[in-house]
Amino acid sequence: MAMIQFREFMKDSYILQIETATPVCSVALSKNGKTIVTQDADLPNQHASQLTIFIEQVLQKAGIAREDLSAVAVSMGPGSYTGLRIGVSTAKGMCYGLDLPLIGINTLDAMVTGFIHDGSKALGKTILVPMIDARRMEVYMATYTERGEMLRDTSAEIIDVDFFNPTSEVSNYVLFGSGADKFVPLFAEQPAVEVVSGFANTAAHLSSLAFEKYQQAAWEDLVYFEPFYLKDFIATTPKRR
Repeated sequence: MAMIQFREFMKDSYILQIETATPVCSVALSKNGKTIVTQDADLPNQHASQLTIFIEQVLQKAGIAREDLSAVAVSMGPGSYTGLRIGVSTAKGMCYGLDLPLIGINTLDAMVTGFIHDGSKALGKTILVPMIDARRMEVYMATYTERGEMLRDTSAEIIDVDFFNPTSEVSNYVLFGSGADKFVPLFAEQPAVEVVSGFANTAAHLSSLAFEKYQQAAWEDLVYFEPFYLKDFIATTPKRR
């Protein structure tokens, strides 16, 4: 296959961003790292039917043609196996068709960036813990400083009441994301663990990270790039009624 010839950087860099790692189906368009249009829907099983529609709606609202795009960025996981597969395949298809670079963004990195950007307060020795729901008490998570610097890499963890232990180095933990909401009762009596419920993933959280990677030419290989599933897909058989 011939190598993709990337176009020269334009004065204004428009990046289309796709987020499908959780039940939220989201598309955003950024200009030089700033979000200008976003389309979100928090409905189950809507990625396959709504994603391409959202892409067209975002471009139309911004008055931007596909040929004006500088790159496509996608939330690469961890997260929903089906959602990631749809998002990444759509992003790769656009890059192939338009001869554009593909930018992959770790979903947890984007969540932390969005959490900080949205003005959530995290002071002192606070550890930020973005969480994506897996199964039962399991989540995909990582830990970050209040400035967004990663401390502990992405992993799948089963959470119990003793999982987070404050030390002299850490005064409290702030949990957020689709995986954190279910732990509100679990940590209700733990003053050192705060669960910020209602945080939703959105493609708008990719804007600054995607633009930074674009400027660095930190692009993915279209042939070999795959979603960051973290765990193998396990098919289940529906119970008979």
